[in-house]
Amino acid sequence: MDQSDIPALLARLSSDEDAARKMAVFKLQTSINDPAFADVFISSGGLVVLRGLIMSSGGNTLAYSLQSLTRLLEVDMGWDIFEGPSASAFVERIAELIVINPLVNILRGAMSILVALVSHSQSRQPESPLGPSPGSFGFRALKPAVAVYPQFFELVIHQLQSADHALCANALMLINALIRDAISNSSTDSSANEGAAAGGVAGEDWEKLVKRLQDLGLIKAVYRLMQSSSIQDLAHPALEFQSLTKLLLRKWREVRVNLERQEHRRALKGIHLASAPERSVNGDLSVDDASEGSKKDGARRHNPEKWRRLGFESESPAHEFDQTGYLGVMDLTDFVRKHEDGFQKLLLEQAAKPARERCPIARASLAVTMILYEHFEVDGVELEDTKGHQGHQGLEVKDHDGLLRPLILQWSRLHMAGLLGFFRIWKATGAELEDFDKVAELVRILVEQVVGRAPRTKGILETEDDILEFDIAQLHELQMELLELSFDDTWGQHLYQVRETLKQEALQFVKEQRVRCLLQGSWFCKPAPLKRDHDEDEARKQKRSWRFAKLSHNRRYLHYADFEHQMTQDPGLDALTNKVDLGTVSSVGSNVSAAEDSKSNASASTVQNLTSHSKTTTKITIYAAETNKHGETEEYPMLTLWPVSPSLASEWLDGLLMLLNQAPITAETSKLINLVSDYGLRIRLLNVRMDSAFEGPPPGAGLVPSRAGLDDDYFFEL
Repeated sequence: MDQSDIPALLARLSSDEDAARKMAVFKLQTSINDPAFADVFISSGGLVVLRGLIMSSGGNTLAYSLQSLTRLLEVDMGWDIFEGPSASAFVERIAELIVINPLVNILRGAMSILVALVSHSQSRQPESPLGPSPGSFGFRALKPAVAVYPQFFELVIHQLQSADHALCANALMLINALIRDAISNSSTDSSANEGAAAGGVAGEDWEKLVKRLQDLGLIKAVYRLMQSSSIQDLAHPALEFQSLTKLLLRKWREVRVNLERQEHRRALKGIHLASAPERSVNGDLSVDDASEGSKKDGARRHNPEKWRRLGFESESPAHEFDQTGYLGVMDLTDFVRKHEDGFQKLLLEQAAKPARERCPIARASLAVTMILYEHFEVDGVELEDTKGHQGHQGLEVKDHDGLLRPLILQWSRLHMAGLLGFFRIWKATGAELEDFDKVAELVRILVEQVVGRAPRTKGILETEDDILEFDIAQLHELQMELLELSFDDTWGQHLYQVRETLKQEALQFVKEQRVRCLLQGSWFCKPAPLKRDHDEDEARKQKRSWRFAKLSHNRRYLHYADFEHQMTQDPGLDALTNKVDLGTVSSVGSNVSAAEDSKSNASASTVQNLTSHSKTTTKITIYAAETNKHGETEEYPMLTLWPVSPSLASEWLDGLLMLLNQAPITAETSKLINLVSDYGLRIRLLNVRMDSAFEGPPPGAGLVPSRAGLDDDYFFEL
């Protein structure tokens, strides 16, 4: 529409005929988002006409009028409509449309206007001590209207269940704008509005506003939206609400616990009373019996460990919430309130244990609060970040499954599940007070595994079950893997050197173990001979079906002898008439190595297969070298051993190879070396947190002391 047509357009907008007004405002909504057109329209008095249509019309005419004003505000024009003595009545009219009008197209437009009103220049004008000024924006401009319609919030939240996605998005955007405005103005003195109207709306600070919205079912409604299949149409306002949730959590954490504040004092008192203090002081007395006993004594008996028995470190619990703020009080209070019987039972169980074995319930609760706080990166969002989702409703959020984390809205239930998981790990591991940080670290990993890897559509019930049923042995394995990865990144070359050193130490350890097996000696069973005719001499030899071999104490000779049967007591070296000088051994061969030298790195089970095969016997052959008449070196067998088990085959084969300063070849020995080196590394990492960096030696470490004033009169004590 051309700017020259504006006078005629205004005339039709002011017509007495509804059809003419409807057609005119329908055309207006398609042109008013042009700044040049809008400027002429406003200067020609169009804003007054548009306001009149919104105040008095209905049906499609009203819907088109609301849409026209919305588009005008989108180009940052037309804000004068909220100024002047009639501004309050106009805002009240918009709120009325939301409360009493069932038409979706009208509801969409009305909510869009209120979103703009609340979001626009919230600190543009200071608030007058006498009340909201005519040009006020933000929540303070909406408070009088909400006081007239106290059901306003409830109906806005109800629209989050609407089948119309645009209406649903507008309702969520309005809630986001209200919360953001309350947070940004949280430092404003609320006493200025103490005399405001009914409904309890005026004078609310951010805490009361948020609590009121939550009591109306806001969290449950948004949680369902974030898990729904139609989230792509609501991704931007949902992301904004998620960011605002983090901001609220941070605001709660920033609230210092102050016993002079009634609600703080009441919360701590509720935790104390829920712990059944009379039972701990008076044994099994009931509350009434305890009261009577107190009256007889003339004074009430106080538990000297009133707070420490709940898991606090001192009798001044307020100071222990310095890290978590009032958020920690809320989490602990919620757990105690919903699990009062379990809380009391847990306290009784802990009281029956020695002090060092008791799980400090309050400390555990605070630890879980901080674990969740850090997991969701609450400190990583700012108020300005939440505004980045505004004005981009047309943009598609492709990775909403990765960005949206509905479980953060279930903070309280996650905290309770995490705390119960803490207790389960404490009990299963037999932890003591000095192990508190280690248990907390396991809970941190548990949250990362269950909550961190949960898809967007995973329900809170399934998440709680996974936290409470996660295998603790697997949790330990994950801890060690994460520790190794963390230190690989942090220490780099230092950790590589440690691994190499430990591997060499493990190799020496396993070598000594294998050689000790040879020093102890072992029995070997000769294979059964093939059936054929034998003379008497040969038959007698065949009866000697057992061979015993043993390494000499100086580790230079391998003694052996054949016996008809395996004796109960192993023979000594004097009974072993034959021996092999290991200095003359050129090589050791065996089909054990052949069985394990494969792409699959076969384990000892492969050796077992060889021993059980009817045509194959595990065999270790010791060779010596000699020079023949042609001057060529040839090897000949000096001794053959037939191990009766895969483990024995591994011990003797690798033991002999290691005595000859050769590398072991069996899978069982390699596995043992890796196991020993891994345990050595884990022992060094157990007392180090994953986020610890290599800080180097302490100051002064490694300095060679001065020998000034010393003489040569010293000795070594062995």
